[in-house]
Amino acid sequence: MNSEKAIPSMSIFERYLTLWVGLCIIFGITLGQFFPGLFQAIGKMEIAQVNLPVGLLIWIMIIPMLVKVDFGALHEVRMHIKGIGVTLFVNWLVKPFTMAFLGWLFIRNLFAPMLPPDQIDSYIAGLILLAAAPCTAMVFVWSRLTNGDPLFTLSQVALNDTIMIFAFAPIVALLLGISAITVPWATLFTSVVLYILIPVLIAQLWRKVLLSKGQQAFEAAMQKIGPWSICALLLTLVLLFAFQGEAILKQPLVIALLAVPILIQVFFNSALAYWLNKKVGEKHNIACPSALIGASNFFELAVAAAISLFGFHSGAALATVVGVLIEVPVMLLVVRVVNQSRGWYENK
Repeated sequence: MNSEKAIPSMSIFERYLTLWVGLCIIFGITLGQFFPGLFQAIGKMEIAQVNLPVGLLIWIMIIPMLVKVDFGALHEVRMHIKGIGVTLFVNWLVKPFTMAFLGWLFIRNLFAPMLPPDQIDSYIAGLILLAAAPCTAMVFVWSRLTNGDPLFTLSQVALNDTIMIFAFAPIVALLLGISAITVPWATLFTSVVLYILIPVLIAQLWRKVLLSKGQQAFEAAMQKIGPWSICALLLTLVLLFAFQGEAILKQPLVIALLAVPILIQVFFNSALAYWLNKKVGEKHNIACPSALIGASNFFELAVAAAISLFGFHSGAALATVVGVLIEVPVMLLVVRVVNQSRGWYENK
């Protein structure tokens, strides 16, 4: 089998995600300016500080992605323990903490004069939420595009999702506390239950039902529900930018400034994971998905948590959306770098 056949192409939704997000920005801002009353009414549809339309959209976003995750693959972890160790180190001990530092450096200090002072804490919180959620679904795409080991990718994603259930809230709370940003533990715990634990349980039950009908039926169902996640994400972004529109029109530079620490952490973490895998002697098809998992984010969860914790109008919600905006082009660049550097990697 040649390499072209071994690497499936991205779907149109995945390949042009940045374009769709850009259109959502324009569409959302326009709707918000012409129909402010409608979006104010949507914003008030809450129960226990959970916006019902957004909560539903977030479940539609997250659950189809989690159906792909096979927690039974956790036993494969021992097959590539060095690569797993590198990815866990970068995901949980490097990425959230370096993002907190980059947020402090750029948002609280270097860029502070160009940002609204009442949103600086919120921007930093959004960046921390983004970095504390390792990639779950899109990493399967990135791994395929580098001919990454599928069992390693699957086992690493399953392990990350398991860890995320227990570690997401404590890490976010710790880093927000270090950054002097207060978030009630009850609110953070509720977000974890609503947007991690319950979706995981629903997705795994759904996965079991689908697989009971056979692998072919499962694959057909995944093809059908695959676009749901992106569509729900885009509709959520329309709502978000309808609320954020006025602030963005007043300070359009904000999105570019928020992109700087996100870009730095993507390139730093992917390079670090790639280099560490080379140092510990892992194969190239392990190092590639390891680097990509270490660099990308579960931005759907980050957007959900930011809206739940800080609201539609918050800088935190906007910061997580910037992560969505730049995810695809930046990760495609990382894919290209690791593919073209294979000769260097395998040169002992």
